[in-house]
Amino acid sequence: MATPNRSLNAVENLRAKMDRGQPVLGMAANLADPLVSEIAVDAGFDFVWIENEHAYMTTKDVLHHILTLRGTGVAPMVRVPLADAAVIKPYVDLCPAVIVVPFVRSAAETSVAVAACRYPPEGVRGFGPIRNMGHGELEFDEYLAAASRQVMVFVQVEHVDAVNDLDALIATPGLDGICLGRNDLSGSVGKLGQYDAPEVAGMIDTLIEKCQDTDLYLGASLGPDWQPIQRWAERGMVWFSLGSDTSFVAEGARALRAQYQSLDAIKKRL
Repeated sequence: MATPNRSLNAVENLRAKMDRGQPVLGMAANLADPLVSEIAVDAGFDFVWIENEHAYMTTKDVLHHILTLRGTGVAPMVRVPLADAAVIKPYVDLCPAVIVVPFVRSAAETSVAVAACRYPPEGVRGFGPIRNMGHGELEFDEYLAAASRQVMVFVQVEHVDAVNDLDALIATPGLDGICLGRNDLSGSVGKLGQYDAPEVAGMIDTLIEKCQDTDLYLGASLGPDWQPIQRWAERGMVWFSLGSDTSFVAEGARALRAQYQSLDAIKKRL
């Protein structure tokens, strides 16, 4: 049976751009409304980071974002709550392009994250695909041959323990990418938000340098802060999530309100 002629998740687009060293840009969706993903498509982003560690979405909400992106060429990237096979299973079965697993602190935890997204013998993922098999369009063997490339696995390095175990962590079989989590990373050494503190900057430098010698896709989730983005892209980072729907709405609202502060003075004179 033929492979479906429309990508389920645009993973091939994302992978091809990163393989060329072309930085890819995304935005985070914290809100459940899939109109957010449609806006991201119209804005020209390469992926949408669908947030399910700190946001308030159900699995169905995540699916709605993924379905909205189907056929657009924009890839869905889902951050799950933690490295646990039972937690990850329903998300990987939704067939996003990337599963992002937060707060891994060792190579052992990274192995757990990867195994949750891979079928035996490489992993422990339970078999029950629906979307992943094109609703039955793919034959069993055809699907199994493609499954490990259909959904990429990224882990977040956001603790000093992960940096201390970095050599083993980045050598984890089946791992596709790394996400720098600089806030929690700085917090893990008592320097929350102090990105230029020597110990924090040193850990970030170590991560970048060690990933340069691998095939891993290194990136970061952060706000629209141009200086580190430019600096890290020059050093080999290939993907960036740049702010979120909620931050864009809040920033736009504050900026608009600030333009009309003079109206307060007018009202006081009336």
